[in-house]
Amino acid sequence: MRLSDLDFHLPEELIAQQPLADRAASRMLAVDRAAGTFRDSAFSEFPSLLRPDDVLVVNNSRVFPARLIGRSETGAAVEIFLVRDLGDARWEALARPAKRLQPGKRVLFGDELSAVVVERTEEGGVIVGLECTGDIFETLERVGRTPLAPYIKRERGSDDTDRERYQTVYAKDRGSIAAPTAGLHFTPEILADVEQRGIEKVEVTLHVGYGTFQPVRAENLADHRVAPEAYEISDDAAAELNRALNENRRIVAIGTTTTRTLEDCFARFGRIEPGRREAELTITPGYQFKAVKALVTNFHLPQSSLLVLTSTFGGRQLIMSAYDHAVAEGYRFYSYGDCMFIF
Repeated sequence: MRLSDLDFHLPEELIAQQPLADRAASRMLAVDRAAGTFRDSAFSEFPSLLRPDDVLVVNNSRVFPARLIGRSETGAAVEIFLVRDLGDARWEALARPAKRLQPGKRVLFGDELSAVVVERTEEGGVIVGLECTGDIFETLERVGRTPLAPYIKRERGSDDTDRERYQTVYAKDRGSIAAPTAGLHFTPEILADVEQRGIEKVEVTLHVGYGTFQPVRAENLADHRVAPEAYEISDDAAAELNRALNENRRIVAIGTTTTRTLEDCFARFGRIEPGRREAELTITPGYQFKAVKALVTNFHLPQSSLLVLTSTFGGRQLIMSAYDHAVAEGYRFYSYGDCMFIF
């Protein structure tokens, strides 16, 4: 498959700019891989489409306010977007204007936090060292802004609503620079419905990094690679998932990040092993899924790595037909948009 095979026309007005008042009010396109069909549905119907012995797997990573607006010591406006924690208060970051940020340059974010440029990266970003009067993450919660995607055209991070809505209701482990957006549709009521049906819910953690959103630069998708992302699977989660696999029960992944976590682990060990590691697996056409049997995912950018994974899971022809239908029917796209359940 080639990258150009995953292109489609998306009217700008279908790109969701705001979350819905009710998370569970999202529309959902139910895609049946075996039948090669799809039908319009609503996310509120999702629990009823699950089997009693299914295992629902969610990514409980929590988004932190990674977007920093400050000024250089000369007074020039600077934006720093933290994308990867390198340890010892050093971060890989994107910056605007990047060309002016030479090593040694200091950027001030109020009285509590500053950043010194350590070096520039080959990819056009910077490595910065953060200097803080207190705990860095607690300070970021006060100083930083919600790191919404650039296709959300309103003033990103200015609305306090985003602090709550650009976060899943089960988010726990802080570390993502973007939400695992398939999980944004869940409410406590939907989760209670799932539990009442006796369906197991298992939590894993993958911290969403910039690699998930980097443009695909390889026309031949066999050459495509996604940057590593840190994940963790607990002892209890691994035990429950291996039990489900041994019993041939269906694992339903909520989101592409959950899918990458489980498939990376299975590809390494032939089972789900607990521990912390980095997901290095890039899922491209021809990959055979070993753990995940059904997937909830939002509607993604044309020619994006997330669409590569989704079309590999569902089949290019079926998924692209489903996308054409979604456009024609006015589904909402991207982070705050509607979703698909592919089974």
